Amino acid sequence: MKTIWAAFSAFLLLSAPAVAQETVPASQAQIDLTFAPLVKAAAPAVVNIYTRTVIKQRATSPFFDDPFFRQFFGDQFKSGQPKERVQGALGSGVIVRTDGLIVTNNHVINGADQIRVVLNDKREFEAKVVAAEERLDLALLKVDTKGQALPVLSLRDSDDLEVGDLVLAIGNPFGVGQTVTSGIVSGVARTNTGIGDFGYFIQTDAAINPGNSGGALISMDGKLVGIPTAIFSKTGGSVGIGFAIPSNMVAAVVKAEGNGGKLVRPWIGAAGETVTNDIAQSLGLPTPGGVVVQQLYAKGPAEQAGIKPGDIITGVNGREVEDPEGLRFRLATLPVGEKATLNLIRKGSVVDLPVDLIAPPEKPTNETLLEGRQPLSGALIIDLSPATADELNISAWDGVAIAKMKRGSISDRVGFEAGDIIVKINDKDIKSAAELADLMSSLPAPWTITVNRGGKVKTFDLD
Repeated sequence: MKTIWAAFSAFLLLSAPAVAQETVPASQAQIDLTFAPLVKAAAPAVVNIYTRTVIKQRATSPFFDDPFFRQFFGDQFKSGQPKERVQGALGSGVIVRTDGLIVTNNHVINGADQIRVVLNDKREFEAKVVAAEERLDLALLKVDTKGQALPVLSLRDSDDLEVGDLVLAIGNPFGVGQTVTSGIVSGVARTNTGIGDFGYFIQTDAAINPGNSGGALISMDGKLVGIPTAIFSKTGGSVGIGFAIPSNMVAAVVKAEGNGGKLVRPWIGAAGETVTNDIAQSLGLPTPGGVVVQQLYAKGPAEQAGIKPGDIITGVNGREVEDPEGLRFRLATLPVGEKATLNLIRKGSVVDLPVDLIAPPEKPTNETLLEGRQPLSGALIIDLSPATADELNISAWDGVAIAKMKRGSISDRVGFEAGDIIVKINDKDIKSAAELADLMSSLPAPWTITVNRGGKVKTFDLD
């Protein structure tokens, strides 16, 4: 009996899954493992950025209208006269070229009257804005180094990152001074975060707090993989969900500095929607993901390459595409004038097609500010073209859209939004901005205005 039990016990031990054993460090080298050498190499290229903005505001004290008060202090305190105050802000940046080119977030320096850069070694420089990409939330600054070479961070291909990779975040949180936090890559290709028009981010649990914006997210080879930009937080502090702009997008903006800082994003003339689970099932696909093509611009690059409605774009140059935001990101990191290979699924078969990357075509447009006592008053309307549509982040290439609105105007209070495409007014199709302006200048109430907002039709019935 004992022999049988011993044999059974031995069988259980042999068939049990192997369990990783915890061990203590076996050498002094293992005990001394540290990120310190990596930080020492990278930190000098990460800078603190301090901005000053002059804010004008009107005095509101009732004493400023009092003649007795003004006889002592003069008309400088007269009610309604603008007063100035200086507002300070802070952030971080990364030196990407030895001659003093620095990349940061646009929101760090937006509207600033003075920008001061402080290096890790305490040297200070006045900086000027070379380029600002509001939609990407990236900006380039330049400092005069007087011929001195500054330390730089090299950029790594952010597409090589994988979930679980170790990363460090370096920045100036809360203005306490340069700080380093560690974590892992929690996610890649994050879209639909509500951050910017080109929402495609690296997610990390390395602590990111206010002031880290514009700093560095580095990999274990000491290279820049992202620019920390935003956090998800209900309290304003880090909860381990931070987002960084991938270095491949940073590289595209840095390269555009040679063109005066204007980044021209490639355009292929194709638009579509995400392949959801329902769409995947209807098309007989094993999994959702990708962009099903719905619109093609006549004689545009996509149509000329042989792409057809119903094709599913699954990648660009072999890099996976999950949704339209991902497609836009992949294209935005590529240079105009070259070709890209679109990876497609067509009727169940895999197809690769080369497509030309061109700048969005422009055509003569009319831009008109609507006025008067009518519901679109205060709206700046514009004829759409591929170029203006790209600028306004609109998928349509024709029609009339609201470019922007005056805050507090009638159109703003009614509920119209920048990017709305005016489709019909009182059942009349709208073809041009000039036609819309003429119609609204003479059309009496009531008005029924139909708009296309992000692919959805919305109707306003107004008296």
